[in-house]
Amino acid sequence: MLILLPPSEGKTPATTGDPFDHDELWLPRLATARKRVQTRLVALSRRTSARAVTETLRVLGLTDGQKPELARNAALPEAPADRADRVYTGVLYEALDPSSLQSDAREWLDRTAVVFSGLWGVVRLADRIPAYRLSVGVTLPPPVGGLTAYWKKVLKPALDPAAADGPVLDLRSGAYAAMWTPPAGTSATMRVLHERVVDGSPLRSVVSHFNKATKGRLVRALATNASSFASLDEVVTALKDLGYQIEETPMPAGKPRQLDVIVRDL
Repeated sequence: MLILLPPSEGKTPATTGDPFDHDELWLPRLATARKRVQTRLVALSRRTSARAVTETLRVLGLTDGQKPELARNAALPEAPADRADRVYTGVLYEALDPSSLQSDAREWLDRTAVVFSGLWGVVRLADRIPAYRLSVGVTLPPPVGGLTAYWKKVLKPALDPAAADGPVLDLRSGAYAAMWTPPAGTSATMRVLHERVVDGSPLRSVVSHFNKATKGRLVRALATNASSFASLDEVVTALKDLGYQIEETPMPAGKPRQLDVIVRDL
């Protein structure tokens, strides 16, 4: 089984430790592609003239107040690295809280969860990475270009075999979902719907901020259960057994299944 996660904009830099090693990241066959993106990002972030800095901020989609992010990117090759699940510190990862899991649950999570990234393509939670700032919506100088198209081409031959042996639960946001399309027959996307009663009638709406927290708690529950799933139906059954209200929205043939998590308390 694979659980596909987005990265987080918020990151906690490691303060000690060795730099990362491309060859030690999951799917080392992606090393060349990763190095190409890193080289362009570092070179872009190391420019120092006022005009160049302004242009770099524009390219990376950053504000003037986010200039320290450029220094972080510029130091990537030498920066201390830490486990990805300690570097990513957004809402989803706070709710997931991997460091507090029992060892068997954390081992399950380490081999099941896959984080999509504009810089790395994909990493496992146990992979050691430095903090960085690079959204997948960025277009870097040639020969990289638009990161979505770049990674979409690179990731397919690497991830298709990795997804061949079990179900895929896709919890990514739209921009990162475009990087790779898992097999439709064994994959499902997931929405979080908030249900509340308005004028005596139930009303459901898609949530944003709490969507991430709910997904983090849901993945944590699956990890705590630490089961081996042979199909999406087994995943759905496990989530229902764990107390989640899961409903399925019919989808056209050839599309991933659509699972909805219904929540009443945010």
